[in-house]
Amino acid sequence: MSDEWRTPYWLMQFFEGWDDPAQPGRTDGLIREWGDPTYVNPPYSDITPWVRQAIFEAKRGKRVAMLLPHDSSTVWWWILHEAGAHFLAIQGRLRYSETGWARWASVLVLIPRSNGGGGG
Repeated sequence: MSDEWRTPYWLMQFFEGWDDPAQPGRTDGLIREWGDPTYVNPPYSDITPWVRQAIFEAKRGKRVAMLLPHDSSTVWWWILHEAGAHFLAIQGRLRYSETGWARWASVLVLIPRSNGGGGG
């Protein structure tokens, strides 16, 4: 069973035109530079490397938003918290057209970018 869940259309409309290094089927998201702005809905089986990359890219001056499961018991949640991320809870559970309703609550995470970051 895949752990890649396409962002619901109504939510993806807000991020139209943003770089998406974790779109289903893409394999280079953790080894290439991200665009600005970037929206990430990572594979949920291993979120931590995506969170670390998102923080790194934000430190380079990029705008980064992530769609994640709402789970404050995880290490990656606390890494985001320590980085000063903003957590925007989504009321109810998201509906994924191809698979039905999510089994978890979701949160949109905004990672503050550094001013004067050194990236392109």
